[in-house]
Amino acid sequence: MIRVLLADDQALVRGALAALLGLEADIQVVAQVGSGEEVLAAATEHRPDVALLDVQMPGKDGLTAAAELRAALPECRVLILTTFGRPGYLARAMSAGAAGFVVKDAPPEQLVDAVRRVHAGLRVVDPGLAAESLSSGASPLSTREREVLACARDGGTVSDVAKALHLSEGTVRNHLSSAIGKTGARTRAEAVRIADDRGWL
Repeated sequence: MIRVLLADDQALVRGALAALLGLEADIQVVAQVGSGEEVLAAATEHRPDVALLDVQMPGKDGLTAAAELRAALPECRVLILTTFGRPGYLARAMSAGAAGFVVKDAPPEQLVDAVRRVHAGLRVVDPGLAAESLSSGASPLSTREREVLACARDGGTVSDVAKALHLSEGTVRNHLSSAIGKTGARTRAEAVRIADDRGWL
């Protein structure tokens, strides 16, 4: 029996996934959570074999939760499931230790197969996304540039970003300028949009 933990902030999607996986004789959904903050505690309590994590959840995202889960419970295999098939997300998921990456518009039988294959120790990646990821290359942004852009996403001032990240305003301006150059954008807002679209944030 493959024990599965589901993490998705949309209750309807989470319920549908649980129902779908519950139809399989060899898969049992042992826990369901609605945020990244709940993943580690639920996994520690229920000891799933596979954790199926959505990327975008409020608070802690699925990629951060995946890294924490892999560090604390390396025997639990992580499968990322997302609406957003962005190459940058794939690279970050693999860096976080995920064993697989599947987009939500995949056929149901493909998701079930991915759970089984990840449980068996294999890596599973959506083929179209893998090809796109190879052609687009890695994110050019440094960790700090990504943090500054992500913090600037909500439209805060340089002063707001500096306070939030405990940096000087000059340092924030330098990182924003560098990020704008690396993304080929003309403005900070455009740099955020480009980085977001490519899954770099």
